[in-house]
Amino acid sequence: MRIRSVLGAAVATAALLLSAGVAHAITNGSPDGSAHPAVGGLVADQAYSDGTWIYCSGSLISPTVFLTAAHCGEGGSDRVRVTFSTAYQDGDTTYSGTFHADPAYGGGENDPHDVAVVVLDKSVKGVTPVQLPAADSLSGLKSGAEITMVGYGAYAVPNGPGGHQYLYNDIRMSADGTLNSISPAWLRISENPATGNGGGCYGDSGGPNFLAGTNIEAATTITGDALCRSTNTAYRLDTASARDFLGQYLTLP
Repeated sequence: MRIRSVLGAAVATAALLLSAGVAHAITNGSPDGSAHPAVGGLVADQAYSDGTWIYCSGSLISPTVFLTAAHCGEGGSDRVRVTFSTAYQDGDTTYSGTFHADPAYGGGENDPHDVAVVVLDKSVKGVTPVQLPAADSLSGLKSGAEITMVGYGAYAVPNGPGGHQYLYNDIRMSADGTLNSISPAWLRISENPATGNGGGCYGDSGGPNFLAGTNIEAATTITGDALCRSTNTAYRLDTASARDFLGQYLTLP
């Protein structure tokens, strides 16, 4: 998810999604380093005009399955590359695989089925996958619960003479936000820097939202406000529809 000119047909369509407000890097955050080694990014076949490569984020949920958002696959090809580099540079290790979106994707606001996996050609070794939540385990989350968001998206959105600019560096970042509300399909998480929160931006689509202090990925980043300063909207992974899709690819808790 990019707000810039891109190179390559596979990512050009993803860039257009910005005009519709579809998700988001981590703003008001800090470099994640080795804190979340199972969080990775989808790597474009050619660099963007600013020299960066990653267009969406995601997480390893089994040694051969990478979780991301369905809208990250709208570039056309079902063959993609994934990196787990903390600061990706061209030539770093990538893992090839096949992109599979939930076939019900696009079902509407109440449940968009905006979830996908990349089935990797070979196992990722030395990385412990994230944990997925148990069925309906998030329904009791209270407003104010702390959520940790991780991804490779835009790290700042400064305003200049030409308008707002979205800055990227292909570094895995993380930030903490607080839960505003929960609905049957969504977690809405404050990323308001005025209250000390941070969160997702363009390029963080598909990235994990962890229950703070755990390796449990509660939801994946899907969308938010245009300037990445208010709300990160994340798709719940404990719902029946999300589990029906993910259960085809791994054993769920």
